[in-house]
Amino acid sequence: MKIGIIREGKIPPDRRVPLTPRQCTLIRRLYPEIEIYVQPSPIRCYADEEYAAEGLPLAEDLTHCDVLMGIKEVPIDQLIEGKTYFFFSHTIKKQAHNRALLQALLEKKITMVDYEALTDEKGNRLIAFGHYAGLIGAYNGILTYGKRYHLFDLKPAHECFDRHELIFGLQQVQLPPIKIAVTGSGRVAKGAMEMLELMKIERVEVMEYLNQQRFSMPVYVQLSSSTYHVHKKGRKFVAEEFYSFPENFISCFRPFYQNTDLLIAAAYWNPRAPKLFTAEEMKRPDFRIRVIADITCDVNGSIPSTKRTSRIGDPVYDYNRFTEEIEPPYSHPDNVTVMAIDNLPSELPRDSSEEFGGTFIERILKHLIQDKEGIIERATITRNGKLTPRYAYLQAFVEGKE
Repeated sequence: MKIGIIREGKIPPDRRVPLTPRQCTLIRRLYPEIEIYVQPSPIRCYADEEYAAEGLPLAEDLTHCDVLMGIKEVPIDQLIEGKTYFFFSHTIKKQAHNRALLQALLEKKITMVDYEALTDEKGNRLIAFGHYAGLIGAYNGILTYGKRYHLFDLKPAHECFDRHELIFGLQQVQLPPIKIAVTGSGRVAKGAMEMLELMKIERVEVMEYLNQQRFSMPVYVQLSSSTYHVHKKGRKFVAEEFYSFPENFISCFRPFYQNTDLLIAAAYWNPRAPKLFTAEEMKRPDFRIRVIADITCDVNGSIPSTKRTSRIGDPVYDYNRFTEEIEPPYSHPDNVTVMAIDNLPSELPRDSSEEFGGTFIERILKHLIQDKEGIIERATITRNGKLTPRYAYLQAFVEGKE
């Protein structure tokens, strides 16, 4: 098998890599039958010279490779017909901005394996950048809160050499006694909570968070789906039903938006699920939240104020609660300041790439060689010009009927 590490072509460019130079060397030692080639890149967080130093051949032309690995969506004009690709395609939720990409994958008869869809038999994701998205998203949330209220200045995460410098800077911060809510219970939420714990922000239980209006120190609460969803018919919350049929539930987030200063949104959102709160609710006088770190970054998704994504160099914008329009950041005290960077792990690309590549070697690589458990098959969206049966629900989307 010949594996090619492709140059990231999406704009703005992403500096992450699926495999670090040393990880490529490890793969060649573990599996001598695998050859790895690297397409040169001027923006990659690991320089071409670092790959070459490990004895990896640099090759502009990767048409001889069987499997091509990247991170973000590959520009259509850079797709090589008939190849197997691994990257985050952002198509399985029928994302309209990637309809043309999915059409091209079919037209070019590409076998598309989406990292996001690599799961075990129970549907648990096996590989993701979620941990670092959570870490950096929480950091950015604290940074944004400090800037909005002129409390302190933090170095932007992408200017930190690594996570150690980032954590050191955060630990020097003294937050006022604010209340922070973290939604979710997966990798992203755990990464966010890890960052808050490193700041020694005390975790409190839900009822304590709601019943005590003010604390003497900053606190945070973790909110799982069962905490802020109720069944439309008054039935008991059952996780299996919620994840399979989220349309059967409504959000009951009001007590939390009445008691929260900083919201860190880290819960996966299904488009069939209710919004966390509505744009009309955000206009209410009891809507207390003024800073939202939306790590999930679903535009027009669970959080109405996420009207667009933001970029690492331009990380925040204000949402006018009454006009529902975007305004310059920190422009009015009634606005909600939103951090919605959609590629947060890119702010610490070396750290996040090392974790991601290590997980790929540990959990995915052996299945790529021999897919006995169907892990690769479950994540394969297209093959031979057709959607695979698991993703046949995308056909109407591909045809522009949805």
